Amino acid sequence: MSLAVLYSRALSGMDAAQVTVEVHLANGLPSFTIVGLPETEVKESKDRVRAALLTCQFEFPSRRITVNLAPADLPKESGRFDLPIALGILAASGQIPAARLAEYEFAGELALTGELRPIRGALAMTYHAAHCGRSFILPAANAAEAALVEDAAVYPAQSLLQVAAHLGGRDALDRFVPDAHYARPHYPDMREVKGQAQAKRALEVAAAGGHSVLMSGPPGTGKSMLAARFPGILPQMTQEEALESAAMQSLGGMFDVANWKRRPYRTPHHTASAVALVGGGSNPRPGEISVALHGVLFLDELPEFERGVLEVLREPLESGRITISRAARRADFRAQFQLIAAMNPCPCGYLGHFSGKCRCTPDKVARYRGKISGPLLDRIDVQIEVPAVPQEELLKQPDGETSETVQGRVETARQRQLARQGKPNASLAVSEIEALCAPDTQGAALLQQAITRLNLSARAYHRVLKVARSIADLSGSEKIAVSHIAEAVQYRRMGGLG
Repeated sequence: MSLAVLYSRALSGMDAAQVTVEVHLANGLPSFTIVGLPETEVKESKDRVRAALLTCQFEFPSRRITVNLAPADLPKESGRFDLPIALGILAASGQIPAARLAEYEFAGELALTGELRPIRGALAMTYHAAHCGRSFILPAANAAEAALVEDAAVYPAQSLLQVAAHLGGRDALDRFVPDAHYARPHYPDMREVKGQAQAKRALEVAAAGGHSVLMSGPPGTGKSMLAARFPGILPQMTQEEALESAAMQSLGGMFDVANWKRRPYRTPHHTASAVALVGGGSNPRPGEISVALHGVLFLDELPEFERGVLEVLREPLESGRITISRAARRADFRAQFQLIAAMNPCPCGYLGHFSGKCRCTPDKVARYRGKISGPLLDRIDVQIEVPAVPQEELLKQPDGETSETVQGRVETARQRQLARQGKPNASLAVSEIEALCAPDTQGAALLQQAITRLNLSARAYHRVLKVARSIADLSGSEKIAVSHIAEAVQYRRMGGLG
């Protein structure tokens, strides 16, 4: 047989499109050609495949070898096609039987010794392969990650020789059996933060409804500590959320099975570019906002980020998605993350500090805060002040609530939201807000006053209602009372940011 057909996967955004690997041997001068829009890494597989076959004592055909990666208009990148190309050559030259090739999909980068090296995106590829009813043969280092997909048949291999022996019926590969018991994720405890009861309450409300938060306060008041402990009070990840988050991290080659069902916590430095945040490249890859899917994106020193970098957050904060368009390609990534941002109240950081050592002029303060645009601020639901902690408070032993206690209340409130509308309050559409977030008579009157005095935009008005809905859910109330509206309005004006 001079033709062999195998199946693999190519990554295109969050999709893992099926790729048919066709290998044909023909008479003529010896050559090795790969067609089907291969990028540099795929073109280089010719040398890796040749060396691996010879090292494993297989015969490399002295014929005209043509490898077609279909569909032809889908770009192919990385070394994951090394294994199917090598197996295709062996099958087309009659060195291994081709009868069982259609039962599997293959992916793996070959070392020159014939060993299989790990690849990125194994979870996304296995997910789509399982839906097609095929088993997946891939490097052993990717097996635990790929087997997180329920009902997926994963067969790990250490080398090309093992795969060839399996297909030849001589030494079958064992199906990977995942560990059913994963350790409960461990997060830093909120109890370790002394004082800041008001900030802790605001973060609890944000966790319950999935709201974004901006904290303003002098250096050393606990803003970073609060943000680091925020994932620990979020509801536990569902199986679907964990799988989506893991698949997104797998696309960037940064998933660790030890972090299964652990909320992502991303903290890019303020020198990060817009592409680093939203993703990009000729073959688009996810950025920080997508890697933080179902987790937390913490931006410390928010005004120090370039203004253009911050502006790219506006669309994903509103829609929960980001579309990266290139001349010949377009990729859609999910970006459902919770933004936690922190900033100083002024350039020196000590405006409002009890020490009174701030000497910043009003113009300097205005310029500093002006680095954050109004439209971006408008999209942040909760804006709070984190004041300096008095010295006597610092000397006390921690006596606040643990993260586990707070998480219990948050979990109850979130379940109430899912039962009522099937999603967190932060994701409510305008029509749903009108139906589900209507305050009582006194609450409506207070909200009317707030709109007038604080000059709230229509977006801010809707966000106040969504935050009030989350506060009501935490208190177990079906109706939004005036106290819930009052607290929600307070989160739009603390620190003079709203």
